[in-house]
Amino acid sequence: MGMSAEEERAASPRDEEWPEAEKAEKLARGAALKWASGVFYCPEKLEGLGQYRNRETQRNSSIQSRLKSTVQSYLEGVSTGLEQLRSASREVQSVCDDLGAVRWALLDSADRFQGLQQMRALMAEHVQLASVVQVLPQLFSVHEVFAHTLQLLRGQQLLEAHAELMMMEHLRDNILSQLHLRGLSSAEATVLSYFGGLQELNESLAKQLWDIVGSSLRLVREDPVLFVTAVRIIEREEKIDDTLLLEATFLPPGRPKGWRQKFYHVLRETIVGTHFHAARTDAEGPGLARHLAALQKAIVAELRVVKDLMVQCVPAHYNILSVCTATYHQALTSHLEDILREDLDKQALFLLLEWALRVYHSPEMMGHPDLLPEVDVSALGPLMSPELVDQTERKYVVKVKASVLEWMQRTLEVEFKEWFREEEPETDHQGFFQSALPVIVMQMLNENIQVASLIADSLQQKVYNMALEELEAFLGRLREALVQCGKEHQKDRTTPKYYISYLLAMLNNNLALSSAVSSLHPDAACREVPTSLRAALDRMQKKACQLLLEELLLDLQPLCLHLPSRKWLCGSQVVSSMCEVIDKYAKAFSRVRKPVCMLLLTESELLVASQYLRALMQKKMVCKSEEERGQFCDRLLQDATQLRELFCGLGLDQSQQSLEAVFALRELIYLKDPALLSLEVLGFITKYPDVSDEHISTLLDLRGDVSRDLRHAVLEMMAQHPQVLPESYRPIFSTILVPTQELPFCLRKGKCA
Repeated sequence: MGMSAEEERAASPRDEEWPEAEKAEKLARGAALKWASGVFYCPEKLEGLGQYRNRETQRNSSIQSRLKSTVQSYLEGVSTGLEQLRSASREVQSVCDDLGAVRWALLDSADRFQGLQQMRALMAEHVQLASVVQVLPQLFSVHEVFAHTLQLLRGQQLLEAHAELMMMEHLRDNILSQLHLRGLSSAEATVLSYFGGLQELNESLAKQLWDIVGSSLRLVREDPVLFVTAVRIIEREEKIDDTLLLEATFLPPGRPKGWRQKFYHVLRETIVGTHFHAARTDAEGPGLARHLAALQKAIVAELRVVKDLMVQCVPAHYNILSVCTATYHQALTSHLEDILREDLDKQALFLLLEWALRVYHSPEMMGHPDLLPEVDVSALGPLMSPELVDQTERKYVVKVKASVLEWMQRTLEVEFKEWFREEEPETDHQGFFQSALPVIVMQMLNENIQVASLIADSLQQKVYNMALEELEAFLGRLREALVQCGKEHQKDRTTPKYYISYLLAMLNNNLALSSAVSSLHPDAACREVPTSLRAALDRMQKKACQLLLEELLLDLQPLCLHLPSRKWLCGSQVVSSMCEVIDKYAKAFSRVRKPVCMLLLTESELLVASQYLRALMQKKMVCKSEEERGQFCDRLLQDATQLRELFCGLGLDQSQQSLEAVFALRELIYLKDPALLSLEVLGFITKYPDVSDEHISTLLDLRGDVSRDLRHAVLEMMAQHPQVLPESYRPIFSTILVPTQELPFCLRKGKCA
């Protein structure tokens, strides 16, 4: 099946020219071989070889006939196309010849066209003259139309006047446009001068229109026709403006007029001028309240007119209700800012905050049922910015603070005067002393906080913080007043007459203030009392208790001067007198509520114990014998027992008493074997770690039988066992001063050894 060399050489040019044909032939041969190998693979299929040959022969013949038919049709089409191309070439050549002839003809007649140029100029002039002739009647009647239009304007026949005005403007603008297109700008001044009356008519019409717009809220109720007429004229002018701006070839003088924007401007200026450019607003509370109430009433009424009537008189795209609402909102914002620049009192500041944050959005104003849902100021932002609200709240708090300070100072002055009255303070239903001070102070603070809660939580919190600060400062001044009263009493113990009673009343007042502070804030979650205020309350309580204990001390000190002494050792009634004084004060302390009453009893017991111990350590007495030391210890036991039973009877538990130190001291003095003193002293200082070497040395002196070596051993033992005060320990010895030991005097005119 191979090809000869000649066939390959003959085929190679064709293959180079038609590579796709070679590829297709190879693919066809491959497919045929594949098909034949599949068909004749089995021997039994070789019998049908003749049938396959016949069928393929017929198929090849059919394909060849179709190919010949297709090629023949293509050849016929190519022949037709070639014939048409030859015909077109001949026609193109003919046209070129004709054009050449025409060109030579035109060159020959070029001189004849010069005459046509003059005819063209005459024709243009004729057209202009014809146009002028057409408008001559209108031009001659311009001034007559001006006069008639002016009469129409004076008669408020605005639509007719505007129609004639538009006609005159149209005539003028056409003439100016023609001049502009022909480059005759020098003649424009003459035309404008001839139509000079148009400017006056425009101004007269505009003045009437803006007067109507300025009275629109009244006219839509009384005569809406006039207002609608003005809106129609404005819309006509807007259409003319839009048309001229779209053409953008020539813009006549005075265009665009922009009367729709002027409509909005005049409407806004009317609203602002009517309500917000009046005389200076009264900055005082009552005057400002009347002003805000008038604004509220007027704005609601006018917005109802706009919503119900004016909306029907203007096109929908005017959004007249939204425009008016935004105008009122912005004008109010500026107006409130202007008012806030004044030096306002607290009532005026409160009114402004309440009006801006509560009233403005309430159903009484912008949320009025007659205005909803069309009027919506939520998208316009707050009437007062958050920064301005915060600034105004701070101003209000400053004013309230000044008022509270003045009121508290007055209350304190009244309270101070009452302390010097010739009668006891008031009592409550349980018999506890009290005064009106806590009620007055807390009521004043609570009222201010409650008032602030009507405005906003932020203002309430500011006033609450201010109230706590002022209460803390007031407690400081009250404490100073107590100190001043105490100084007056030290000068003369008969003044004030009921000094102790008023101190007890102040303790009850302090308790009342302490319990009432936590209820100042309406929100239970925000009632945390600052540490500084708690400290001020504690300082106030401590100062009153201190003054009471000082008074008790003044009554006890004369009695303690007789302790210890030989008279006391023989059975003096000093401690019985002390018990009478203590009992008297305890009865007075019962007029204080229980927490402070028990505190006073505890502190009184500590005071009595420390005074008793202090008296013992004044080195007034030294036991001279063992018998006297026994009498001394018996007397100590009797006194301490009597005092302990007194305080137990008053309700003070024995475990809370400091008199146990007297019993321990008695054991130290009563010890019969001095050799055991170191051990006894060690137990004593372990129980009372605030005792010092001087205290122990003084106690050893009381015994009268301690040698110098033993004293040194005891003090050495104390140095080897330093004590640390426990946190819960109540000091008793650290408050007792031991008198310094006097040095021996030298003999007169002698030398010291």
